[in-house]
Amino acid sequence: MPSALDRKTVVIIGGTSGLGLAAARAAVNAGACAVIVGRDGDKADEAAKSLGGGARSLSGDATDATLADKAIALAVETFGGFDALYHVAGGSGRRRGDGPLHELTEDGWNHTLNLNLSSVAWSNRAAVRQFLRQGTGGSIVNCGSVLGSHPSPEFFSTHAYAAAKAAIAGLTRSAAAYYAPQGIRFNVVAPGLVATPMSERAQTNDAIMRFIRTKQPLDGGRIGRPEDLDAAVVWLLSDESRFVTGQVIAIDGGWSVSEGQIPHE
Repeated sequence: MPSALDRKTVVIIGGTSGLGLAAARAAVNAGACAVIVGRDGDKADEAAKSLGGGARSLSGDATDATLADKAIALAVETFGGFDALYHVAGGSGRRRGDGPLHELTEDGWNHTLNLNLSSVAWSNRAAVRQFLRQGTGGSIVNCGSVLGSHPSPEFFSTHAYAAAKAAIAGLTRSAAAYYAPQGIRFNVVAPGLVATPMSERAQTNDAIMRFIRTKQPLDGGRIGRPEDLDAAVVWLLSDESRFVTGQVIAIDGGWSVSEGQIPHE
């Protein structure tokens, strides 16, 4: 039987580590060709080599409004087409001044929204423009966060980041409604806390890890792994989800339906 992404070409913005690299492996294993994009050129090249001959890399900053256009052009030139985009790139603005609203700095706000929201707008814009030029439909999947809808005031009080992730859901739904007649689909995956380079602060904090054991109670109560998202991402990128658009799918170990900090017997 053909795999879910046979003869598909996927561009992954932020595809050289963590969630993005795991998704790139899953996409290639499902039959796709992939262009992965990351800030570190050497790391991007190494990641692409690890994926085999069906992958290429491009280095650049996701906040560059032209980066996704270049990645999509590379996909078309190298693999002969473009079928789907997964935007994973983003990050914490804590060190730049993100935090609770009364402590939030202008630089923290601007940096965090540029990194986590503007970058999504530019990559999604590039994908839509290419789909319209091709006269084809396509799939766009954006990576949100459970914090966009289910806050954690004790441990994750970065309000600009939460605002950006909530806005991704709004952008995605609005675009999904507008472009549905053209067969261009938009969806969001919203992870809980996952073990990635971005979450190192949380992973080394005993209080947060105790909280996660009850806040993410599935599978024994644990932090997520990048590969926990893979099946959903591959499905959303593929034609198997052809009748799905405008959805936010929480992949959070139960975070969004759990009180947390209540020990389980």
